[in-house]
Amino acid sequence: MSDSQLFADLRTVATATVTTVLLKKGLRNVWIRGAFPLQPGQERLVGRAFTMRFVPGREDLATPAAWASPRSTRAAIEEMAEGQVAVIDARGIRDAGVFGDILCARMVKRGVAALVTDGVLRDLDGTLATGLPLWAAGAAAPASVTALHFVGWNEVIGCGGVCVEPGDVIVADRDGAVVIPSALAEEVRDAALEQERLEAWIMSEVERGVPLPGLYPPNEETRARYEASRED
Repeated sequence: MSDSQLFADLRTVATATVTTVLLKKGLRNVWIRGAFPLQPGQERLVGRAFTMRFVPGREDLATPAAWASPRSTRAAIEEMAEGQVAVIDARGIRDAGVFGDILCARMVKRGVAALVTDGVLRDLDGTLATGLPLWAAGAAAPASVTALHFVGWNEVIGCGGVCVEPGDVIVADRDGAVVIPSALAEEVRDAALEQERLEAWIMSEVERGVPLPGLYPPNEETRARYEASRED
């Protein structure tokens, strides 16, 4: 199945549902800590991860001159593909902004779907004005090199305490950003769609006044009623 259909399906599924499905598959650590939507009303977004990694800054390496290096955030942006989600490991540092308005504007021109980081951004008014969907821990005025040094892209990273591989599927909404391992994406999509259908039915039962024990989670009798309702 194409990514377009996969992503269209996942855009109908809450991150809360995705985490529940992954929990049932034994994956507990999939929610990126510290990454929340910076724009009110941000719609749910899905895309494949383009990973970027910072390490702690060192004064002889983390300088403004590093921005012109062949191994820089600027160079990484030029490698991003349309529809990808930039996932930036900023080590959770919140006193230096990893990206600002100019870099985000270039990402928009390249068709990048979103930026997700456990760090913070700078030039916030201008960055938001670019229209790039942003999930981050907040904002800070200082530049990245005051605390961080950029070292590479498209490698395995740890963002918000979560292992992210290039090409993993990112689902982000008002509850934050969740990582779906690429190999499990279609399986998770199918289970999540069914979970959403079941929970919508359970909500209708709650609204009818049905007590929660045996309803949520559903026991055998409840599941039988659910299946009968689907046949109807």
